[in-house]
Amino acid sequence: MKVLLAEDQAMVRGALAALLELGADDFSQLEVTEAEDGTQALAALKQTQFDLLLTDIEMPGKTGLELAQYIQQNQLSTKIIILTTFGRAGYIKRALEYGVGGFLLKDAPSDDLLAAITKVMQGKKVIDPELAISAIGDSDPLNDKERQALRLAGDGRSTSDIAQTLFIAEGTVRNYLSEAISKLGASNRIDAARIAKQKGWL
Repeated sequence: MKVLLAEDQAMVRGALAALLELGADDFSQLEVTEAEDGTQALAALKQTQFDLLLTDIEMPGKTGLELAQYIQQNQLSTKIIILTTFGRAGYIKRALEYGVGGFLLKDAPSDDLLAAITKVMQGKKVIDPELAISAIGDSDPLNDKERQALRLAGDGRSTSDIAQTLFIAEGTVRNYLSEAISKLGASNRIDAARIAKQKGWL
C-alpha cells in the first residue's frame, strides 16, 4: 500500500511516519512517501499513483484541501484522510465536497488513525464526532478563484504578485478580491482574508 504523507511540521511528520511503520502489520507492504509541503505533495501525486493521501490542511504551497480537490478533479483512486488541529466548519464541508474519506484531529489516539485508515481504504467515511457537529454552520460563499486570490492577499501579497502567481490579469485579481470583500461584508482584502480564515473557507 502506497501512502503519501503531507505535513509541513517535521516533528509531526516524523511521528506520523513512525506510527504508520509501527502499524504496518495491519497493512500489506506499507510504503510511505513524505512531502514537507503542499507543493511537494502535488508533484508526488502527479508522478506516482498512491493508495492513500494522509495530509495536513494548512501547508505552504498547496493546502490539503487543494490536494484533495486535485485528486477529485483528476479522478484519481487515491483515498484521502485529513489530519488537522483546526475543526473549522468550512474545512469539513469542503473536505466532504472533495471526496475526503477521513477527517481527524491530530490529538486523536494513534489507534483511531490506524482504524480510520482501514475503514477509509474500505470506502467508508470517518469523521471525528466533534468535527461533524461543527460542520453544521455557515455555507461558504467564495468560489475557488476568489479563495485563491484572497489567501494570497491575506499573506500580504500585492495585486501584481497575485496576478503573476495565478496567471491572470491584475484587473481580474481586483475583481475577485472585490467580490470576496463584498460577499464577506469585509472592509478590505485583509479583513476579508481574516474572516474567511476564521470560518475555514481559505
